[in-house]
Amino acid sequence: MGFSLFRPPGVGANEVIDTEKHRLRVLTLVEGLEHPWGLAFLPDGRMLVTERPGRLRIIAQGQLAPDPVSGLPEIVAVGQGGLLDVVLHPDFAVNKLVYISYAGRGEGGIGTDVARGRLVDDRLEELEVIFRMEPKTNARQHFGSRLVFDRQGYLYITLGDRGERERSQRSGDHAGSVIRLHDDGRVPDDNPFVDREDWKPEIYSYGHRNIQGAALHPESGALWTHEHGPRGGDEVNIIRAGRNYGWPVFTHGEEYVTGRPIGAETPPEGIEPPLHYWVPVSIAPSGMAFYTGDQFPNWRGDLFIGALRDQMLVRLRLDGEKVVQEEHLLEKTLGRIRDVRQGPDGYLYLLTDERNGALVRLEPAEP
Repeated sequence: MGFSLFRPPGVGANEVIDTEKHRLRVLTLVEGLEHPWGLAFLPDGRMLVTERPGRLRIIAQGQLAPDPVSGLPEIVAVGQGGLLDVVLHPDFAVNKLVYISYAGRGEGGIGTDVARGRLVDDRLEELEVIFRMEPKTNARQHFGSRLVFDRQGYLYITLGDRGERERSQRSGDHAGSVIRLHDDGRVPDDNPFVDREDWKPEIYSYGHRNIQGAALHPESGALWTHEHGPRGGDEVNIIRAGRNYGWPVFTHGEEYVTGRPIGAETPPEGIEPPLHYWVPVSIAPSGMAFYTGDQFPNWRGDLFIGALRDQMLVRLRLDGEKVVQEEHLLEKTLGRIRDVRQGPDGYLYLLTDERNGALVRLEPAEP
């Protein structure tokens, strides 16, 4: 695929790790998190962490607060669903608004919903649901869902196909799409399908399988995502208004049982091909962040992706919109890496999706 792959030797946590560009240490900050999923940094130095069973936790001065944040909506923790991502409003310092995505109940079953509330001490007040995925079903998988604000203040919500692949190509179905909203849930007038009666107006792009990673490019401001393929075919994409990203019309992955191709052998006209993909084996990506800090200067501009399979952190070196190198870090040393975030201090923070999950920090090691 035209790029080099570098794998450093596997080592245990808290040891010095030699990577191609940096030597680093892994510092475990908090343990005892139950399947943590999303992470947000508060301006006062505290952190918010979601636990998939339905708890929003506060970490302050390296300690996990004993009681979860109160005031959350009803959350359905079933299968891959539960409390998922968390993000702060761009003007959080003024309005104290926190946004969460979660599996919510409604007519027909469950689906990915988004709510917001004001964080006051250890509770959410004035909670309101600003998006409800429709239609809802009783499927237990592929909820998405990452939350990202862009530089103009629009909120993007990434959704999965709910395990029902044909839904990703249906105009009147939120499944398998990227949603774009104002911060209060209103639909922007310039959304690509807002004037199409047969389309859900919230849809910004479609043809996705299960997007669990999203981040803004630090220079262009464009939304980059990755999504799970079936057997092989995990993808990195740049999201563009109104584009069809192909699932299940075209994919580089295969059927789990038979190994047969899914859809067309080559991308049909009108299908947006992936920027990067993994074959023949999936990495099961979740969480992603561009690195822009000062702690690891040789990583600036690189894209970091958590991987559930092989329990590793993937570093992609970019040349514009092309991946030119891939490095696998921490392989099978920490557990399933669910989320990746750059902190305000320039360190990289990871969440491990385990029954006894952890928040860890990557720090540079002295030469």
